[in-house]
Amino acid sequence: MPSSKRARGLRVAGLCGVITPLIVITLIALAISHSPWFSWTENALSDLGVQGIAAVLFNSGLIIGGILTGIFAIGLRETLRTRTLAHAGTLILILDVAALCAIGIFPETAGDIHFYVSVAFFTLFPVSVFFIGASMMRVSSERRLGLFTVLVGIVAAVVWTFPWEAVAIPEIVAGLAASVWSIVFGTRLLFSNYAEKHGKRG
Repeated sequence: MPSSKRARGLRVAGLCGVITPLIVITLIALAISHSPWFSWTENALSDLGVQGIAAVLFNSGLIIGGILTGIFAIGLRETLRTRTLAHAGTLILILDVAALCAIGIFPETAGDIHFYVSVAFFTLFPVSVFFIGASMMRVSSERRLGLFTVLVGIVAAVVWTFPWEAVAIPEIVAGLAASVWSIVFGTRLLFSNYAEKHGKRG
């Protein structure tokens, strides 16, 4: 791939990493605003995806978020493909965003498949960032970013170990952890040294 084209691709991927959490969180917030019955202590976020305008907002948010995060994950994979652990982590991340899309495509009314893809999404994300973070921690110049990545994975996993009465709270905590990580790494891609060095050519 020509260097200028590669740099543009990385910037697009980085932009997706930055804006996607904002889009998804906004659509979820709008879905909640159209659901006066929703309770953080009694519901799952997926309850928003069952009927009415809230379902349209919520499910489309997950599908759009999955597609855009997939673009981000492919760009991240391009920068980490020479590292075995990180490359494996990005492949798992791509599977994870496919599960995110599937949550929107198969809402609770679709039956058991919704449960399976939801579990896959919340399981695969911490696994993917553990791999990526562990790989980065082996490079002295990226150790802090690698530690941050591992900590994000720990938060996204440990939140599920508490005895919640409903799952909306652990879902949003894990989602916000993933959002912060996506914005940080999206910014890194958007303003990466490679893009700055080669993006002006052609």
